[in-house]
Amino acid sequence: MATPPHQTYIPSKVVKSEYPLIDNDPHFKRVVGYARPSDYIHGTVAAVAGPGLLWTMEKFAPSQVGRGGFARAMRLAGVIGAFGGFLYFYQRSCLRFYGMSENSREVEMDMREMVDKVKAGQSLYGESKLTPHMQGVAARQSRYSALFTAVLPWFNFVNHNQHGVDTAKYYQRAEQELEAERLGKTASS
Repeated sequence: MATPPHQTYIPSKVVKSEYPLIDNDPHFKRVVGYARPSDYIHGTVAAVAGPGLLWTMEKFAPSQVGRGGFARAMRLAGVIGAFGGFLYFYQRSCLRFYGMSENSREVEMDMREMVDKVKAGQSLYGESKLTPHMQGVAARQSRYSALFTAVLPWFNFVNHNQHGVDTAKYYQRAEQELEAERLGKTASS
């Protein structure tokens, strides 16, 4: 006789930081969507640095490679630079979700997005086709993964409800806004 499966929920540890935690396992779309222009600039500079430095070294100390050798090296440096620039961009945005850098803009964006979802009756973190157990596995594998991006890039593409924050604040704010809207409508009538 098989034992019935049960949902395993392991609460995540919250890292103490100077800024509030928004999400300890943000979805890829949220990380990219909440990125600041400065993240794009830093990522672009990091991406251009590799080929730029290689070109500069070639000008000051030519490598004397044969025909087409330098072009291949520049293409490789460009691909590696683009990949590294994206990872740097992604990590900067993730650190704000973790509360490890200034994140007041993201806190407001998160509150607005989640309150709007509550008002619309939608799931806060999206619907998933995975079982609750597999959602938990995915959450445990990608939680705080941006801290290890330099070694192993790992992104969260799974919708789940294990994000290390108390979601009651979103429902409370939605109730307050709905009550204010109701009172505003009755006062104007």
